[in-house]
Amino acid sequence: MPRVSQEQAKLNRRRVVEVAASLFRERGLHGVGVADIMASAGLTHGGFYGQFANKEALAAEAFDTAMDEDYRGTVDAIISSYLSLVHVRSPGMGCPLAALANDIAREPPGGPVRARFTQGVERMASILAGLTPRSAKERRRQRSLATLSTLVGAVVLARAVDDEALAAELIEAARTYVSA
Repeated sequence: MPRVSQEQAKLNRRRVVEVAASLFRERGLHGVGVADIMASAGLTHGGFYGQFANKEALAAEAFDTAMDEDYRGTVDAIISSYLSLVHVRSPGMGCPLAALANDIAREPPGGPVRARFTQGVERMASILAGLTPRSAKERRRQRSLATLSTLVGAVVLARAVDDEALAAELIEAARTYVSA
């Protein structure tokens, strides 16, 4: 079997990470296996360990990739995009904080995925704090953490309920609360 070039190996790795970022958000960390990820990326299972030490290493990198998606604009634009039924219905393309919070809570403290999640929370809080009207630094941080908690919590709950009207109501209530 011929070896792939270094450039093709980089492209393959990027594809695996992007596919994993989506699948982990859709199915959870333990709802998808390495074989599923590799098949979805159009690659063989055997190539996985040439690229990644283990599934946990892939999950950490995939989390970073998901967090690098667009969180720019005004605080109102971020809130509007985050608190939308499109976001609720598309976990594979949405924020990994909302998609993976329950899974990460069950990961061992000090693990690479949990560390990346913690960094993601800090990053989102920092983005929101930077967009919050000027006030004392401690007050902006407190407000940004409360806003982030409301955003993530509303999306998690809206995804979990089996009632579209209630899901929409949760999203709208959160939007009204954080915009006040």
